[in-house]
This record gives sequence, structure tokens and C-alpha cells, in this order.
Amino acid sequence: MSGVPASGMLHADDPLPRRPQRVAIAGVSGSGKSTLARRLAEVLDLPHHELDAFFHGPGWTKRPEFEADVDAFVATDRWVTEWQYDHARPLLAARADLLVWLDLPFPVTFSRVVRRTVRRRWRREELWNGNQEGPLHTFLTDREHIVRWAISTRNLYDQRIPAVRAAHPDLPVVRLRRRRDVERWLRDVVAPLAGPP
Repeated sequence: MSGVPASGMLHADDPLPRRPQRVAIAGVSGSGKSTLARRLAEVLDLPHHELDAFFHGPGWTKRPEFEADVDAFVATDRWVTEWQYDHARPLLAARADLLVWLDLPFPVTFSRVVRRTVRRRWRREELWNGNQEGPLHTFLTDREHIVRWAISTRNLYDQRIPAVRAAHPDLPVVRLRRRRDVERWLRDVVAPLAGPP
């Protein structure tokens, strides 16, 4: 396999420098981080640790064990997870051997967040540790409502990714900018790596 390009950023068609064992998936709400993490975990036979499940306790409160749980799995040799939460991001970046940036257009990610939120509320889907989406009118009253959060944080990764690349220049970063790029990358780059390491 070839190394990382001089630009430091890999794209959907670029081969990986090695078979990844510790993968962090970055992106805004609605970009598909957890979905891609589950798919990568299945193809590469890696444990998936969903950070939202670690973070959210009953009543949407932060679980007191969150930091200890993150510290424990990040110290292991094999995992895939979402690159989120202030405590976890620097630890993940320091230990990961691959960072995947889902940099999809805002209309795509925003429409996903809205549809997902409405669906979860309509169906009363149970999320992490018994939580459910609140009433839809809380979009107007809750400053941290996921739809408002998606709007206010839509450009954060434009600063976060260059910062992590500067801090960890040897960390390969794959930037996927369209849904079809995600599928092509999984099919052409990741799937051939399936099977025993």
C-alpha cells in the first residue's frame, strides 16, 4: 500500500497505508458517524464503542463513568468509534491509526438530522439508556436541541481537522465529501482488507 499523500489527506480512492485497527469517525450531526462506525466494525472485525451510549445516562444526564469508560477502551488495541466529546477527542486522536472525516454537504446532514429527530419522536424510539427525543416544540425552547445544535456546529470540523492534523501529522485522515464517496471507499478500499489481519 502507498503512504499518505504529501497533502496529508486521503480521499475515497486512495489506498490506506495499513489495515486500520483503531478508527475514529469525525463529522457533524447527521453525517453518518455511527452508521459508518458499525459498518467498519463489521467489515474489519473491530469492536464498535458508541460514544453516545457511553455519555448519555437516564434523563439525558451525563454518565459519571463516561471518562473512565472512554479511557479504558481507548487504551485497547482494536476499536472503532465516533470522534466526539471534548474528553474523548484528544485521546482518540493520539491512539487512532485512522481518522475518517465525513464532510458531507450541510443540506444533506441537516435533512438527515430533521428526519431522524421526527422519526424518533413519532415512533417513541428508545435511544441510549432509556432516553427518548423530547417533544418537537422543544426545538424552539431548548438551545441544545439536536436540530439547533446541527445548525450552530455545522462548520466546527473545518477548524478541528486541521488542528488534529497539525498535532498528529502521521495520522492518516480520509475525507469523504459525498454519500457515493462513502460507499465507494467502503467497497474499493475497505472491503479488500476484510478477513484475518
